[in-house]
Amino acid sequence: MSRPEYDPENVFSKILRGELPCQKLYEDADTFAFMDIMPRGDGHCLVIPKQPARNILDVEPASLAAVASTTQKLARACMKAFSADGVTIQQFNESAGGQVVFHLHVHVIPRFDGVPLKPHTGTMEDAGVLAANAQRIRAALAS
Repeated sequence: MSRPEYDPENVFSKILRGELPCQKLYEDADTFAFMDIMPRGDGHCLVIPKQPARNILDVEPASLAAVASTTQKLARACMKAFSADGVTIQQFNESAGGQVVFHLHVHVIPRFDGVPLKPHTGTMEDAGVLAANAQRIRAALAS
């Protein structure tokens, strides 16, 4: 069974090219991290490769390794920034696997004892809240 090809017009590709705004958290030669605009919890952010990859099924191993390293960096920063009790890392592949945006991405969500994840409603978070949460994570990354 053949899978669809990578679409360079996906929303994350547009963010990488600077065509759409985001609350940027971190960037290096291989990866980019930013706030999820429809967070399922405070501090919910995303890590993506700069290299085009639809998902884990077609990403180059070196690019996937870079994403894993940045995911760990963001997980640690989120734990610190929000004094979280834990962190959930999620990654979905193809529609049947729950993937909605077809550019490889990893969700990093700070978690708190007794607080369930919000449902994925498609409702965008207030820009001021995203900016404040982004600043907390950037500060934790810098310390």
